[in-house]
Amino acid sequence: MSLNKTYPFQAIGVLETCFKEKFGIPRQPRLVVGANGLLKLNHDPFLKTAVRELERFSHIWLVFIFHQHDARNWKPSIRPPRLGGAKKVGVLASRSPHRPNPIGLSAVKLERIDFDAPGGVELHLSGVDCLDGTPILDIKPYIAYADSIPEASAGWADEAIQRTAVQFTDEALRAITRLGGLKYPHLKDLIVGMLELDPRPAFQQKKLPSHGPESQGTRHGFRLFDFDVKWMIHEGDFLVFDVVEYVAVQP
Repeated sequence: MSLNKTYPFQAIGVLETCFKEKFGIPRQPRLVVGANGLLKLNHDPFLKTAVRELERFSHIWLVFIFHQHDARNWKPSIRPPRLGGAKKVGVLASRSPHRPNPIGLSAVKLERIDFDAPGGVELHLSGVDCLDGTPILDIKPYIAYADSIPEASAGWADEAIQRTAVQFTDEALRAITRLGGLKYPHLKDLIVGMLELDPRPAFQQKKLPSHGPESQGTRHGFRLFDFDVKWMIHEGDFLVFDVVEYVAVQP
């Protein structure tokens, strides 16, 4: 078999999510249960038939492309955030998006399917960890008896996930109420879910730990839906001090 052979694929749909930039995206699926997504399948009658009976499953696997990563620049070793950026592991012993082939795999909850949506079938999902506009290559049903391995070892990622308390100023709470409205009723919960995981890069977490005196008062932000969420480190917690409408910077 030739190792130089290529295998072209075509996306079957595009995933729309609340994550408009890479910063702040949960590093694994279902860590933020309120992170919803809408998978819009291509307008193809074959695909409408292809998802028949999928609605009977509670969870599905998404096979997707890390479309904003350059596979040509992948490195054989990476520093996982779970290890604080202090230790290198082989990239194939990680879930880093910087891989020989930028293919991702996520198990997400299937909320419902709209078979008659205009322009193609729509799958409503929750617990997503993908950038808005992610191309989807394939869908597979999650089957517990085959996919769940309770005795499996998680290797270097076996430690419990650390979470940081999230607080809000009165101004931020008013902004969330005003901007979230009926369209984003769970905006606050989504912000908490993202922030408590500390979305900062591992090197920054190591350099400026949330409990360190030099970290207090440092300000950060990320884009969520069409909002800029502004937050700072305050007394070891993450304090959201404002949420404003996103304004694109003109080049």
